[in-house]
Amino acid sequence: LQLSDRGCWSTWPAFASGRTVLQNHKPCSISKERKSSNKRALTIPKPRYLEQLESYLRKELQSLDLTKKNSQELKLQPYREIFEFFIDNFKTYKPLLSAIKNEYEVTLAHQRERIRALEPLKATVSAVSEECTQQILALQENERDEINKLKQEKQNLLKFIEKMKEEKSSLEIQVEHLKKSLAEEYLRYLNEHHARKLLLADMNEMHSEQLGLTPHQVQGRENVKSEDVVKLTLALKIARQDLTKAQVELNRMIADYGDVVPRRDFESLEKKYSLLLQEMKTQQKDFDQLHKEYDLLLELHRETAEERDRAFAELQEVQRSCTPRPNWAKCSDMIPGGADRWSSLAEGKSSDELVDVLLEEIGTGVLREKDVFLGCGKGDNIPVYLRYEGEVKNKKLSKKDVVTILKDVWREKIALEQQMGKRSSLPEFFLCYLQKKYGDAAAMEWSYSIYENMRIFQSNYVMSSFYNILTGKVSEEQFHSQNQLISNLQKELAACDSSNTGSLTSEQFRQEAKLYTPVSPHSMALREAFPLKRIDSIQELLDASRYKLDSAEDLINYRALFDEDEEGNVEPFVAMLRNQYGNEKQEYLRELRSKLGDLMEVNVDDLKTALCAIDPDIDDQTLDIYIGLAYQVGKEQTDQDVLPVETALERLMAGDVRRVGPSPKEESKTECEGG
Repeated sequence: LQLSDRGCWSTWPAFASGRTVLQNHKPCSISKERKSSNKRALTIPKPRYLEQLESYLRKELQSLDLTKKNSQELKLQPYREIFEFFIDNFKTYKPLLSAIKNEYEVTLAHQRERIRALEPLKATVSAVSEECTQQILALQENERDEINKLKQEKQNLLKFIEKMKEEKSSLEIQVEHLKKSLAEEYLRYLNEHHARKLLLADMNEMHSEQLGLTPHQVQGRENVKSEDVVKLTLALKIARQDLTKAQVELNRMIADYGDVVPRRDFESLEKKYSLLLQEMKTQQKDFDQLHKEYDLLLELHRETAEERDRAFAELQEVQRSCTPRPNWAKCSDMIPGGADRWSSLAEGKSSDELVDVLLEEIGTGVLREKDVFLGCGKGDNIPVYLRYEGEVKNKKLSKKDVVTILKDVWREKIALEQQMGKRSSLPEFFLCYLQKKYGDAAAMEWSYSIYENMRIFQSNYVMSSFYNILTGKVSEEQFHSQNQLISNLQKELAACDSSNTGSLTSEQFRQEAKLYTPVSPHSMALREAFPLKRIDSIQELLDASRYKLDSAEDLINYRALFDEDEEGNVEPFVAMLRNQYGNEKQEYLRELRSKLGDLMEVNVDDLKTALCAIDPDIDDQTLDIYIGLAYQVGKEQTDQDVLPVETALERLMAGDVRRVGPSPKEESKTECEGG
């Protein structure tokens, strides 16, 4: 089509050279005028610009050398130029045609890149195809040799079969000849047998004639003799057959039953064996029991020897440095509050504990006299809650104030951890708490004042536990574990109180707590909460729970056993629980140290073996936790070098370590007592 001057397309078709087109033709329809014979034809000439383009294309194509390798690329270039001329002349459709041309160019470039990328693959495919063809030919060659061998073997086997058939035919012929020979020999021997009979008859007849016997008598004697010979021959034959059968049966029985004993002897031996086996089992059981008792006695002897050595060492130390017992009553004059306060402080305490009381009182006086504290500095080795340079004001807090603050710190920290779902660092939280409550400027004053009070009042559980966790001497898990134990015991006691009065009868407290079958509700609650405690530990808790009872009282308020005063001091019952917790951990670690023997260093496998030996019921998760505490690494990093035994025990002592199942030693004692 040719573009007219007015911007419309011309009606000249591309194929109109030398042809005609019909006027008034409607597409997709057949007019009646077309059927008529009066058709008008019009010859339309080809546009001039089209002729110029075709001429240019023919010249360019004729000038190309189509023998080259890239002849198709060269041939495409004239068509590309013609299309560019075409685009430049049609201004209205130039953007669309340019976009079409560019898309084709991009597609051609993409196809060239793919062809160029596939060229190495074509060479690789050709090489692989050639290699596979060679392998196939080699396999065919090998199979051809094998087939030839098999064919040769087949031919040899066929020849062998033919040969065997020939031998079979020959043997059959020989058998036929032998049968014929045997028949002839049989006839010959039969004739000789008959001839002998005739000869014997003639000889008997001649002998009878010589003796003068009648023919009838001779015949009778011959019949009797003939019958006797036949019977004897038959009997002899049967006897020989029976003898052969008996001999065969005898040989078979000798072969089958040569190693068999009589049933009577077997039953007698079996009875003796059963008696001996029963006796052996009884003796083995007695031996095992004696062995357990021996091991127990050996362990007791070892512990007794250790206690003897420690007592002897302590005795020598006391003898070396013994001094006269001090008169503690003199301290009442120096203690604020006088003799009454000193009596309450010194009640039931040993000399060592009285020394701690005096140190606390002295430290309290010194702390009250101090107006400022000297800052520890800002080094990295200084805890975050003590990083300050210069003087810090002493807030002069009372014991009640410090205990109240520490309890509030625990409450907020536990609430935050429950909200976040993970454990936070106590030193950092302690500092953040003080900054949030008292401001950044006064936080260090409160921090130093609280820290110094905690350092002095070590007899107060709230202060000492917070101080040990804050300084890293004890893990925080130990604090939460003790609180959980006390909470569980409260639940068990409440469960035994069916009437929900908060009290249990003293008679129930007086009943004896047995090790595995408790009879009183209170001791039953103790056993449910602490199933691994010994009888004496249960009895100590029972005694501590009824220390305030008078003879006339019949009820005890078990809820009051868990009360605390303003300074955090608890009742003797809870104090006994915490004391037993520490003693049981020390005993557990002493058993571990004893199981490790004389080792100075221990690796992971040896420590696991020792823990499983002293606590057989320990599970894998708890075992991994204890190993992580000892080596201070995660579960995936426990395979490391050895660790000093004392270091491992110190780290375990600082963590929440306790027995999972009953001690093997306690089980042995129970079995011995039951036996």
